[in-house]
Amino acid sequence: MKYFNVAIEFDRQRVDNIIESTIKQNGKGYVCSVESNNLTIANRDKLFNEVLNSALINICDGSNIAWFLGRIHKKCLKPYIGADLFRIYVDKCKYRQYFLGNTPEVLDGLKRNLSKIDPKIQSMSFESLPFRKVEEFDYEAIAEKINKDNPDIIWVSLGAPKQEIFMNRLLPYLNRGVMFGFGAIFNFNSDAGHVRRAPKWMRNLRLEWLYRAFEEPKKNIPRYWNFIKLLPKLIAMEYKLSHKNIERNKI
Repeated sequence: MKYFNVAIEFDRQRVDNIIESTIKQNGKGYVCSVESNNLTIANRDKLFNEVLNSALINICDGSNIAWFLGRIHKKCLKPYIGADLFRIYVDKCKYRQYFLGNTPEVLDGLKRNLSKIDPKIQSMSFESLPFRKVEEFDYEAIAEKINKDNPDIIWVSLGAPKQEIFMNRLLPYLNRGVMFGFGAIFNFNSDAGHVRRAPKWMRNLRLEWLYRAFEEPKKNIPRYWNFIKLLPKLIAMEYKLSHKNIERNKI
């Protein structure tokens, strides 16, 4: 079902079933975590909207987005935060994984920390990418390296919306594997860099966005402001669609 013009799945069990069955069947696809920034872009850029809606499945990576949609549709909608999903799949200790993007320093810290959870991760691939525009990557060459490694899961950390477009363009060259575009999650699980996840009490109060705003104000405050400006229009549109669905169900 589409919410705010983007297909989002709120059923965690269905999300996990689709991911795991795709891996088991040697399929391929990508998973996007939908939050305020890429929701804003998706409602302003038709091509990026198509990128999100071409995903294997999308999760809601914003507790406030889930809250608004739950009130509109009178449903209990809960987010599936990308940082939580990442740890769930690492903790399974059963998939071969490939870590792509971010900086060598962050990747070194990530490898060190994740290897404490699953020692097999020590022998898995951690690869930084050169800083360039998304259309300038050699996708065929990148996919060739990944295909040789034959991972079940490819984690991509390039930041939104770059990582979503990157996954969409890389997909045709992959033989198999599920890609996840989760941005700062490498940083959250590495000792390197200054980006940290909000403390649990702030996450429980749906204030993780506020923590991120103060942590990286130049980057995140403009993003949040653009979403806030767009939000009344999105809510009005969603209410209208909700009432149409109610009337349709009465017939």
